[in-house]
Amino acid sequence: MSRFEEVVAQVSELEADFKKFYEQGNKAAGTRVRNGMNNLKKMAQDIRNEVTEIKNSKK
Repeated sequence: MSRFEEVVAQVSELEADFKKFYEQGNKAAGTRVRNGMNNLKKMAQDIRNEVTEIKNSKK
């Protein structure tokens, strides 16, 4: 799976919890959203590092 597909899959997994939290006020869903967003942040940083590494290795 490509890195982009991993990010899209993570966001898709969070969709139901976003709706539960924002539309229904489900606090447990809010916790899952926060955790999922933290995972996205980590994924984004890993991708940034990978892109930089690939970019620099081609010089």
